[in-house]
Amino acid sequence: MSFLGSPHSRVLSALLVLHIAAAYGFRRSENPPAHTPLKMVPAAIGGWRLAQEGVIEKEVRDVLQADDLLNRTYVHAESQSMASLFVAYFRSQRTGVAPHSPKNCLPGSGWVPSEARIIPIAVPGRAEPIPVNLYLVSKGDSRSVTLYWYQSRGRAVASEYSAKIYTVLDAIRFNRTDTALVRVVVPVTGGGQDAARRVGERFVGEIFPTLAPFLPN
Repeated sequence: MSFLGSPHSRVLSALLVLHIAAAYGFRRSENPPAHTPLKMVPAAIGGWRLAQEGVIEKEVRDVLQADDLLNRTYVHAESQSMASLFVAYFRSQRTGVAPHSPKNCLPGSGWVPSEARIIPIAVPGRAEPIPVNLYLVSKGDSRSVTLYWYQSRGRAVASEYSAKIYTVLDAIRFNRTDTALVRVVVPVTGGGQDAARRVGERFVGEIFPTLAPFLPN
């Protein structure tokens, strides 16, 4: 009987309860909240202006299986800095459809990673900074700073594992599993890697509150 009171037993019991609850949560029919189409995201965001509306090939759409997509390039009016914004929104993850991690997609497209870590980025109106993945990649002579996170219910999550846990918890508590992958890419130019990272952080700080109304809270 001593095993039943051990920490190991309590952990196993908690995992069993979570598994049962998750199975129940994922069996219920889901009614995701409505969201405003991403194409309605403003063309002007702070000092940034829409420079190009990107085209997403049908083959890519078929692979992603997202319910809504946004692919744009913005340019800062004063500094002329450039930042690409990609958003993939999923109304439900119960059928196995889920965001594709850039850590898997970018190397598959020929980009070679050189650094990966999580950094905090301050966002106006939020008491705490949001955690964002910083991913440095290169292909030939091109180098880019990639910043990405998972956003749902007003929450930003960097870790893929944490995002999965939140999906289970949201299914149990709120009967919903909607989420979005938000990715920002800034090319490394003459200013170097640090300058590109600062541009990306500035853009993320402005785009995060702008995206909030388009991703259900």
